[in-house]
This record gives sequence, structure tokens and C-alpha cells, in this order.
Amino acid sequence: MVRRSAGILVFRSAEEGTEVLLGHMGGPFWARKDAGAWSLPKGELGEDEEPEAAARREFAEELGLAVPEGELVPLGEVKQSGGKHVTAWAVRGDLDPADVVPGTFTMEWPRGSGAMREFPEVDRVAWFALAEARAKIVGGQRVFLDRLEEVLD
Repeated sequence: MVRRSAGILVFRSAEEGTEVLLGHMGGPFWARKDAGAWSLPKGELGEDEEPEAAARREFAEELGLAVPEGELVPLGEVKQSGGKHVTAWAVRGDLDPADVVPGTFTMEWPRGSGAMREFPEVDRVAWFALAEARAKIVGGQRVFLDRLEEVLD
């Protein structure tokens, strides 16, 4: 069965050009990583859930904020190296990272210990210029930045 996720990439205009809002993935696996450890807010689709509905739900769950109002621009779908298919949209907006109240998830940590711990979905959120975002974002999602740039040109 194919794992499917959907997400929304918020962008804004800045003096240096376009910036995108990315979240650093929470949990112990990502704690000491930076390059390739950031993502657009996204999550897995529920059974029979439409991708856009899942993208909006996941955005709210991960960031604790509503998706900015505006037209969603389709960025298509990518298959990440782990096999997950991710569908994304972009929307113009200007959110303050200080307003983010991340959702949480629970997992056994340390692995094999039997102890369940709660971690934030994202442990920080920041705006990045497109060039810097390319270094920060998970490799399989870089194409979304390219597609956004094409749409904006």
C-alpha cells in the first residue's frame, strides 16, 4: 500500500525575494540535524480523505494555525526516497513563527525501552529565502521549491 501525505507551503515576498515557511521535524531522530531536516507542514491522508482536505487538516495540526486565506496553487506530487507520495499546494501568507503551537506525537523512546514519550510535530518554524530553503528542506521536497519558483516567474 502506498503511503500518501499532503501539505501546504506558505510563501511571502521579502526584500531579498520569495521566502517560504518550513518546520524543523520534531522528535529525537531530527534533534541534531539541520540540513535536510526541515519540511513543509504535511501529514498522512486518512482513509478516503481528499488530499487538499488532509493538507489543510495537517497544517492546522502541525502548526496550531489555520491555513492562510488565499488561492491554493497546486505544486503536484513527488515520490520521496522512502516511497511516500507527497502532494503539495502553495499559498501566499505571512505567519509569525512565534504564533505556532505545534501538535505532538507519542513514540517509544529510547527505542526498546518501553517508555512512551511525547514530542512536538515540529520543534521550530522559520522563514527561509528559496536558496537557503533548498539546503534545509528534505531532499525529496526540493522539487516543490522549484515548482513554486516556476509558478511565480
